[in-house]
Amino acid sequence: MSIQDIVDFNQANTAPERYRPAQEKVLKGDPEQTVFNHYNSPCGQMNAGVWEGAVGQWTVSYTEHEYCEIVQGVSVLRDGEGNAKTLRAGDRFVIPAGFKGTWEVLEPCRKIYVIFESKA
Repeated sequence: MSIQDIVDFNQANTAPERYRPAQEKVLKGDPEQTVFNHYNSPCGQMNAGVWEGAVGQWTVSYTEHEYCEIVQGVSVLRDGEGNAKTLRAGDRFVIPAGFKGTWEVLEPCRKIYVIFESKA
């Protein structure tokens, strides 16, 4: 490994992947999303990049552990009991595997993410 193997998000030429949650998961709006997945580990268990989400709300069910840093916009994460956490630029947090609830984007949102998926 050398310095050329370092993944610099600011210089990455990663192609965007655009998608929407499955229709049965969408609760409000048209939450188009874009991912720039800048890094995939050789073992396939970790990846990192930038996510962008349009206004809308959808259900989530995490099988992975995800570190997030909101860099733009406002979102609300709700658990299955309806408890809510508002997420704004500058917020850093981890969503543990097993979390179920909803993600709602109130203002177009951009986050840096690092995901770890345990082996089955």
